[in-house]
Amino acid sequence: MDMEQTARAFFEACETGGGWDACKPYCHDTASFACQADALAETVTLEGYADWMKGLLGPIPDGRYELRAFAVDPARSTVVAAAVFHGTHTGAGGPGAPTGRSVQTDYAYVMRFDGDRIAHMTKIWNDAQALRQLGWA
Repeated sequence: MDMEQTARAFFEACETGGGWDACKPYCHDTASFACQADALAETVTLEGYADWMKGLLGPIPDGRYELRAFAVDPARSTVVAAAVFHGTHTGAGGPGAPTGRSVQTDYAYVMRFDGDRIAHMTKIWNDAQALRQLGWA
């Protein structure tokens, strides 16, 4: 599997709530994670992020993504995916009872490879906007 195929498979597994079990074949065991968003401030591993995404689909069971762009930069061993996350808080979980409110939030993944697997991912996301849309902030 080449870098693009690996990144696409990882993106799909992560965004559909597969958690680390579904994502780990595409990542180094020690893959790191970064995001300048308060909601993910304590998340420093890609394993932690993959499981966070899985947990997010509890309160937002109709959560889904709309892929807007996907680019491979082989010279820098990096793949970038840009998407919009859509969903409605109708399930149990989150900071309180279901709000029935929807979210439409832009984000990007910057996946850096070491060899044939992801070594680090940075998520670019405005969590404050998303949480306000859901009525969580």
